[in-house]
Amino acid sequence: MRKMNGEEFDELVSFFDAMARTTWLKEVHDTLKETTGSWVDKEVLDVGCGTGRLLLRGAEEAKRLVGVDLSSEMVKASIQQFFYHELSSKSEFLVADAENLPFKDEEFDLALSTCVMFLLPDPRKGIREVHRTLKHDGMIAMLNPTEKMSQETALSFGKEHGISGFERTALLKWSNVSTRRHRYTENEMTGLLQDLHFREIKHQEVLGGLALITTAKKEQNS
Repeated sequence: MRKMNGEEFDELVSFFDAMARTTWLKEVHDTLKETTGSWVDKEVLDVGCGTGRLLLRGAEEAKRLVGVDLSSEMVKASIQQFFYHELSSKSEFLVADAENLPFKDEEFDLALSTCVMFLLPDPRKGIREVHRTLKHDGMIAMLNPTEKMSQETALSFGKEHGISGFERTALLKWSNVSTRRHRYTENEMTGLLQDLHFREIKHQEVLGGLALITTAKKEQNS
């Protein structure tokens, strides 16, 4: 499976920012934020931050916010976003590869990754890197498509929930990419995270079971 590069995403900044503002993805982001609890005094990393909209949800609470993306244009958009919200002083955005994060061991309390790990040729490498950068007892929170995700099921979900126009287009594009990359059952994701020394693994279905929010904590002695 070919590894994607930053330039492929550079021209999609407007699309991804609009997708982050769709009703369906906003609801998923809200659920993910709720699932991770309070960000007060936490150092939070978003791997594949896009235009930074997920990090904005806990920006007032968090002690420090760091976003990385393979696309330099996404990073520029995130920097601009946080400047506009007067949050530049507590945020940092960098061009970086999920498989080679430019941070020291045990630096973050919480690491987010939505719609990213499943794109990697080997998601283990990205999750292992997140594990390295998390403090003991730190949490990972991810969004990934399930084995139920497909063009047909996404279209059916869209019709059932009155999703139309650009919102439907964005959902169908995501489903199309998913079928060419990685999709997971709860058991597969649990096994993967256990192998990589995470515990307290919890799953929550979203989008009618087409995607999965997964949270887990780093093992104390790993």
